[in-house]
Amino acid sequence: MHRRGVGAGAIAKKKLAEAKYKERGNVLAEDQIAQMSKQLETFKTHLEEFASKHKQEIRKSSQFRVQFQEMCATIGVDPLASGKGFWSEMLGVGDFYYELGVQIIEVCLALKHRNGGLITLEELHHRVLKGRGKFAQDVSQDDLVRAIKKLKAMGNGFGMIPVGGSYLVQSVPAELNMDHTVVLQLAEKKGYVTVSEIRDSLKWERERACHVLDHLLKEGLAWLDSQAAVEPQYWLPALFAELFLQDVTPEEASQMTP
Repeated sequence: MHRRGVGAGAIAKKKLAEAKYKERGNVLAEDQIAQMSKQLETFKTHLEEFASKHKQEIRKSSQFRVQFQEMCATIGVDPLASGKGFWSEMLGVGDFYYELGVQIIEVCLALKHRNGGLITLEELHHRVLKGRGKFAQDVSQDDLVRAIKKLKAMGNGFGMIPVGGSYLVQSVPAELNMDHTVVLQLAEKKGYVTVSEIRDSLKWERERACHVLDHLLKEGLAWLDSQAAVEPQYWLPALFAELFLQDVTPEEASQMTP
């Protein structure tokens, strides 16, 4: 027996049904978009009211800034954007992050002679707070990260390298690739690393390890202790805890460098 083909009427009926479903789907999508737009407008109004009411708290408290920035992200608003827009004039947070960025640059320049342009986020936070004084606006590590990202966007060499659950802040335009990053991460626990440790941990050839370490030395990011007991040690002053606890002058740094 031959199967009967689908008649023209059935095909037309099916196409009509599909067209109706598509039309209905478009209507629902338009309704959803309209409803979402209305909700976003309402949320933005409430956000403006919140900003107006808590202006001083947002400027002074890092906790309020994080909360407010998360709220802004919901509607795609950047309260840190430059210019004289509503958020900039309302809160002055753009000025806050600009001033914080200047202070970050000052701290990094002051310490460059002893760390080569690398500093832990924790130490940077400590020194920024110390420089701001007891009665200044509260500054969190999250504030520092946001300010550094603004500096990075300006193309002045700033960047962040993930190390041990935190970051190393790079304030010089040194060329650091993934090899350099993983060596810095390896040195994070002790503050130094050796060629043998790199070979054993990363399974690299000696030439590759030496190439990375030589680059770190050349850029001033590492110090070489050639008199270590077993083999030369490459110290990363940005990770050297003892240096974090004291202020080292350029003269002292030169004496400490082998």
